[in-house]
Amino acid sequence: MISETTKARFAREVAKYPADQKQSAVMACLAIVQQELGHVSREAEKEVADYLGMAPIAVHEVTTFYNMYNQHPVGKYKLNVCTNLPCQLRDGAKALHHLEKKLGIAMGETTADGLFTLQQCECLGACADSPVMLVNDRTMCSFMSNEKLDQLVDGLRAAEGQS
Repeated sequence: MISETTKARFAREVAKYPADQKQSAVMACLAIVQQELGHVSREAEKEVADYLGMAPIAVHEVTTFYNMYNQHPVGKYKLNVCTNLPCQLRDGAKALHHLEKKLGIAMGETTADGLFTLQQCECLGACADSPVMLVNDRTMCSFMSNEKLDQLVDGLRAAEGQS
């Protein structure tokens, strides 16, 4: 399942640590798998575990602890809306519900066209900027009013040639 190219990328990450601590590269290896395959399956977790000399359950614990690892295929754009208490007090839940209506899906689902997956997440560390969201685990969006949410979704759809 994991290509030789991917294993070469693993080796570069493992080389950053002392030989007896190669398990320290587990998060980087999982990120590589996700980048290559789009998500981290149980089979991929086992291959990472074998590569790093870890128990498969130890890798699975990492995958399931962090919401940046997709355990199932997701849309091209993964939208994580913070619903922790500070964001809740500043319309985080309203932002999530607005996106559910706009996208026609419930939290945790993916649009039929495979473009968007909507998730809630815990604190993104930007409480003063709430409501906040993270797009594809990389791009932080702050002060997400309904208008800004609409602009974001409409812009991403337009970039894909959809209206």
